[in-house]
Amino acid sequence: MIHILWDKPAVTVVGLMSGTSLDGIDVAIARIEGCGLDSQVELLHYYSRPYEPVLRERLKSLCTVEYSNVALVCGMNSFLADRFAEAVHEAAREAGMDMGSIDFISSHGQTVWHIPEADAYDLLLVRSTLQLGDISVLAKRAGKPVVGDFRPADIAVGGQGAPLAPYGDLILFRHPDKGRLLQNVGGIGNCTALPAGCSAADVFAFDTGPGNMIIDQVVLVLTEGRASYDEGGTWAAQGSVDEALVSEMMSHPYFLLAPPKSTGREVFGKAYASAFIAKAKERGLSDADIVATATSFTAHSIADGYQKHVIPRCRIDEVIVTGGGAHNQTLLRMLADLLPEQSVMTSESLGFNDDAKEAVIFALLGNDFMNGISNNLPSATGAAHPTIMGKLALP
Repeated sequence: MIHILWDKPAVTVVGLMSGTSLDGIDVAIARIEGCGLDSQVELLHYYSRPYEPVLRERLKSLCTVEYSNVALVCGMNSFLADRFAEAVHEAAREAGMDMGSIDFISSHGQTVWHIPEADAYDLLLVRSTLQLGDISVLAKRAGKPVVGDFRPADIAVGGQGAPLAPYGDLILFRHPDKGRLLQNVGGIGNCTALPAGCSAADVFAFDTGPGNMIIDQVVLVLTEGRASYDEGGTWAAQGSVDEALVSEMMSHPYFLLAPPKSTGREVFGKAYASAFIAKAKERGLSDADIVATATSFTAHSIADGYQKHVIPRCRIDEVIVTGGGAHNQTLLRMLADLLPEQSVMTSESLGFNDDAKEAVIFALLGNDFMNGISNNLPSATGAAHPTIMGKLALP
């Protein structure tokens, strides 16, 4: 057990999140009072800095075996740290805050590869994960202590290093009378089940599969780079879903796995999206039909995960959607149709910024690290026991 590193009743923390959608950097400036499951958090300001197309495509390349290399990974590790620091300074300026009022930064980093299970044929490919955005560089550039690199600690004690958001979901959204499902739809979709009146031991979670990842790549390819996502789901709304193709996609082995489970671009990345587009065009689908079918696939993967792994275990009254997918009205309608017994809503309807949630959660994870408190949920990640996740870099 480490000693308390930050003995203050309330702190101002910058949470940084850059997810599997590779769309940019989310910055949440939050005031946190207390620590652990009794933490009280107030979002002071949210800021988002998009990745430019060239950087986004370079990151996609780093998330592949075919086009990545050690030089690119090494350079990107420091390059992203500089970008993270710039985003922190920009967020503080936009909020009208002096950097002196910020106590520390907590950064998720940019995942480029994730191995939740060891390779059966290569003994060197052990369970592991890699997030870029070096925290030492970030600390020096931002002039603040930085907590980061959370996932390896959970893997070291038998977990998958993901999903980590359920810990924050429990703090932010647990309800004494309602069973809730928190569904984040970033590049990958992940859900957290919060039974009514739950304790930490009652929470369970898993990655449902691709969130925006396939939809975004399909739009990028079909528009020849002119658009990187289906704004509001308007394109998907103009098409018809090929139900047979959706059923074929739902036969992927990932959806047969039982939780705890996690996934990423190494499974549902650019190559998977290209194969899907090829199949769709072979079947004579229009561009709008292809986007609609990709959107339906995401909706079905989410609902299927609930039907198999959540609803048999506990009553769910509300499904609360966050992340970029919360702005896709077609996806939300599809989810509502597939889940007629649950109310499907976004966190915005509860007064919480849909886009800021995960950055706020990493602020909470960093705060608990600073207070020497275990901040993983073994029921979600499969870890053998609770542990303190994170590393500290000083300015």
